[in-house]
Amino acid sequence: MTRIEFESRLAMILQDIALGTTADLTDRAVAYWNGERVVYAYLRDDDSGLIDAEFKLELHWHEWRDWLNEWMTEPVFSVRPELQDVLLPAPPSGAAS
Repeated sequence: MTRIEFESRLAMILQDIALGTTADLTDRAVAYWNGERVVYAYLRDDDSGLIDAEFKLELHWHEWRDWLNEWMTEPVFSVRPELQDVLLPAPPSGAAS
């Protein structure tokens, strides 16, 4: 599969699952839907599982292509509360707690 095909398929998957869920592409790299596009990000080096910095998939595609094509056959996902806090809309003011 080409990078474009992979990214298109991943975007469709991520749009269909809950906001705040990441596609766990590697031990240190994830992808998530931000409501408009797929964001690729590294995880922090401190083993907290928290998202650190964004990256562009094309920088790693040639190195990761075989791995990512295999990943697509058995995708792995995680719910990340820090993303949910950022991506999910806040309840309307005055809403019951």
